Amino acid sequence: MVKWSNQAKNHLRSIFQFIADDSKHYAYKVTQEITRKSLTLSELPRIGKVVPEVGDDNVREYSLYSYRIIYEIVNQDIYVLAVVHKRRDFKAEDIRI
Repeated sequence: MVKWSNQAKNHLRSIFQFIADDSKHYAYKVTQEITRKSLTLSELPRIGKVVPEVGDDNVREYSLYSYRIIYEIVNQDIYVLAVVHKRRDFKAEDIRI
């Protein structure tokens, strides 16, 4: 089962607001696609690569558009921890594991 952290939900809302400044249509499209893609992680949890900033085999990322969907595998559950832009200066401390 895929579960989203509050932090990741806030990231998705921020992404929507940022894109919506130019186009609500694309804001809906991008955020819905990120959400939809995250659901596939329950079937293929190891599809993403290990997040280099974290270095834990269970903390992985799946790329979509210009974003990194960062998630953690815990037993049979997938926890989406963050959704960050690829150009963002990202540090392991930026996510709560």
